[in-house]
Amino acid sequence: MRDSEQPGYQVLSSFGHMEIRQYAPMMIAEVAVRGERKKAMKDGFRLLADYIFGNNTMQSAIAMTVPVQQQVNQKIAMTAPVQQQSSGNLWKVSFFIPAEYRLETVPKPNDPSIKLRSLPAKRVIVIQFSGYHSDSTIAKYEKQLVRYMKENQMQALGAPKYAFYNPPWTLPFLRRNEIMLEIDRKV
Repeated sequence: MRDSEQPGYQVLSSFGHMEIRQYAPMMIAEVAVRGERKKAMKDGFRLLADYIFGNNTMQSAIAMTVPVQQQVNQKIAMTAPVQQQSSGNLWKVSFFIPAEYRLETVPKPNDPSIKLRSLPAKRVIVIQFSGYHSDSTIAKYEKQLVRYMKENQMQALGAPKYAFYNPPWTLPFLRRNEIMLEIDRKV
């Protein structure tokens, strides 16, 4: 996934495993999935992968290989990270759409549960960690992030997003995981 396109951002400040980033506007493909976090992540990923592998109005496909390779004229590249966000037991799982596309030019999903959305620029605070993204590990790092924000009078503008950058076969110590919280642009 190292060569996969990622959303554009600028690091405004960093401290340990945390950063404040300014993200550029972007487009995502998103699906809402109910259930336990890990199962929702798998189900959401499967639906989104089906879309980028060709289940779309242009039947554009990508062969999934290691490394990720693109083929066919009209392609949707695999991007990182896959993001997950919760609202009760309803999880939103999303892929970043490559920057070459606009809402008017990106192939439309055949599956009506997949939504394409344009997101405005935003400022986020992020904590990075390696290893597995178990519920207990996520809770540990989310607690650290929230504690840092309270100590520095930062206010979150929504629920946390969990970002996972690597395929499942990546060794735990090489994995890149993140927890993100949108914050006020004045920070």
